[in-house]
Amino acid sequence: MSFQTGLSGLSAASQNLDVIGNNIANANTVGMKASRSEFSDLIESALGASGTTHLAGIGVSQATISQNFNQGNVSLTGNTLDLAINGDGFYQVKKTDGTIAFSRDGQFKLDKDGNILNNAGSSLMGYKTDINGAQVDQTPVKLSVPTGAPIAAQKTGTITAEFNLDASAPIATSTTSATQYGTSFTTFDSQGVGTPMSLYFVKSAQDTWQAYDNVPAAKNAVAAVAAGTALPTPVSTLSFKTDGSLLSPATPQAITLNTPNLLIGAPATPGKFTANLDVSKATQYGTAFAVTNLAQDGYTSGQYTGMTIDNKGVISTRYSNGQTLKTGGMIALADFRNVQGLSPAGGGEYMASYKSGEALLGQPTVGNFGEVRSGAVEESNVDLTAELVNMMTAQRNYQANAQTIKTQDQIMSTLVSLR
Repeated sequence: MSFQTGLSGLSAASQNLDVIGNNIANANTVGMKASRSEFSDLIESALGASGTTHLAGIGVSQATISQNFNQGNVSLTGNTLDLAINGDGFYQVKKTDGTIAFSRDGQFKLDKDGNILNNAGSSLMGYKTDINGAQVDQTPVKLSVPTGAPIAAQKTGTITAEFNLDASAPIATSTTSATQYGTSFTTFDSQGVGTPMSLYFVKSAQDTWQAYDNVPAAKNAVAAVAAGTALPTPVSTLSFKTDGSLLSPATPQAITLNTPNLLIGAPATPGKFTANLDVSKATQYGTAFAVTNLAQDGYTSGQYTGMTIDNKGVISTRYSNGQTLKTGGMIALADFRNVQGLSPAGGGEYMASYKSGEALLGQPTVGNFGEVRSGAVEESNVDLTAELVNMMTAQRNYQANAQTIKTQDQIMSTLVSLR
């Protein structure tokens, strides 16, 4: 009996050494989670024996190999596609055979088509997003970055202007400069062709200003106000309250601008361009005319130049036209009721099992999910010093079990030598 007991101890110690050796070998593997051998004793039983009978143990067996899913140290790399999860969660990836796996290894790369892959060739999964980076679908898809063809141009649809008109300015006279209160900007047609535009403001009455889109129209307005004749048609009329805030227009209004050339996608009338003008934050205070913000939403086409990933996993892509779009998607994270039930699949990946339960998907930083750190990786959580101590302990355990077999052999030798 002692032979088998010692043999089971040798086998257990050998298996323990295998696990410890694997931990040590992967001490520098990104996302590696340390393993631990767990053993249980074996007790002999006899037919008809009561439950209170004390029976001798007959050895040991390996109950399971558990993993320590504690957070590893986060190491900065500076590579945008190196990602570390600070907190709970796993990356969801689709393997080359179409199966779904989960990983804490955040070393990702772009292939020639812009797909985001890990070193095993598995595709990173995430959610589709709108231009503001908000999730638009609950079904995870393969994340990819449009690194090939340039993004299409966008026609100017809204012009936003924030400015202050001098409340102390007199009503226009024959000596008033038509360009004293003016600013300029560039609009884009549907093919990305930029056209310079201007806005000039003429004070036509107390707390009332007329907006014109070119110098001749503004000059005619100044002359008309001075002569008391009919004003030319303005692109907008601004009225202010006595406290200097805007009375009207309170919402963006459609305006028609005169252009040097016919823009593609503009109305049929040559030389005209329509857009929404938002001046809701305009003011009229007793200070000098000043423009604090002037923006429009059109742009020309642009080539991909780079990307960023924020702590919520939202991918933003940058282009040569100065645009940054948040339509690259959002990284999806997964968690499980029982992470110890995950089945290791190699390459830092795990497969869901009956014991782990179904994957619970969500967004980074939402609920129990951790945040995503771009430009960093999660190091192995293997404690190298502790593993070396464990290895020495396992070695001594192996020697002790070998001594058990040796002692039993000596006893058997003594019995055989009896005469």
